[in-house]
Amino acid sequence: MNLDKLQQWLQDSNNDIAYISNPITISYFTGYSMDPHERIFALLVFKDADPFIFCPALNVEEAKNSEWNGDVFGYLDSEDPWELIADNVRKRTSDTHTWAIEKDDLSVAHYQYLRGEFPNASFTNDVSSFIERLRLYKTPEEIKKLQGAGAEADFAFKIGFDAIRTGVTERSIAGQIDYQLKIQKGVMHESFETIVQAGKNAANPHLGPTMNTVQPNELVLFDLGTMHDGYASDSSRTVAYGTPSDKQREIYEVDREAQQAAIEAAKPGITAEELDSVARDIITKAGYGEYFIHRLGHGIGKNVHEYPSIVQGNDLVLEEGMCFSIEPGIYIPGFAGVRIEDCGVVTKDGFKTFTHTDKDLKIIPIRDK
Repeated sequence: MNLDKLQQWLQDSNNDIAYISNPITISYFTGYSMDPHERIFALLVFKDADPFIFCPALNVEEAKNSEWNGDVFGYLDSEDPWELIADNVRKRTSDTHTWAIEKDDLSVAHYQYLRGEFPNASFTNDVSSFIERLRLYKTPEEIKKLQGAGAEADFAFKIGFDAIRTGVTERSIAGQIDYQLKIQKGVMHESFETIVQAGKNAANPHLGPTMNTVQPNELVLFDLGTMHDGYASDSSRTVAYGTPSDKQREIYEVDREAQQAAIEAAKPGITAEELDSVARDIITKAGYGEYFIHRLGHGIGKNVHEYPSIVQGNDLVLEEGMCFSIEPGIYIPGFAGVRIEDCGVVTKDGFKTFTHTDKDLKIIPIRDK
């Protein structure tokens, strides 16, 4: 679970303790997942002592019965969790001078509570970038889970395409997708809110599904994903409901060409910014560069959005085992939006996608409710 690498990092960076507060990070290192809500959930890792999980008392048995085989300490709602954390830390080690924290996660309030228990300690070191790099390279087991999430996304597209009817709302279609994922595939959590956008709504990339109704001869954009054994999928497809206009066909084909070119170019040795340019140059040369208003892609794993960012200005060299999305988009306000997205993994030979729904423009015949 890579805890040995975190302990080695603590030794190499002259840190005594790492306080891990992000539940996703804790799951990555321990195999135990939970949502603590407003309660305290942490993993304490030491440079030269055994780590432990600290969680609410009502989750202790669950944690002990998980993949985690280390100590678990809990607290009642009536108890002071910070005092108990401090007591358990001091039982582990006398070296409590230098702490590494997840600066992009730990709240100011929780930081102040920790400082209150260890007033002479330093909490200035950030472990986030180390964890980010550690999670960048996926193992074969992780990739298998990402492929499972991708298969669920492919299923979701089929449900969504079949649900399109004249006058049906975006929310209704999204609801059908989520419902069928649950009852047919046992998916209890989407990786983000299922997005369905019809017509001009699709020109706003992150507008959620609304009560807008699907009308004939519009493009309909789907953006969806699931959580499969703790790993996310994220994929987008755009379809035509009825007969697409020449302009609709044009922007679709430009986007499809850009995405395919980027998939073919995604190999070990290319940089993130070079890959972004592959797709962006095609869209720009076609006259739609101003309508491609986001990065080409983002990393994926236990989070739906994680490191790296496939974007201009990022000179990261892509290597085997890195997983990310390739999702160029064209969004013309007041007219339509197109996005085609697949997540995948860099292999020694290229880029292997986790989703496989066909990307030729799918034309759905007009259907009544």
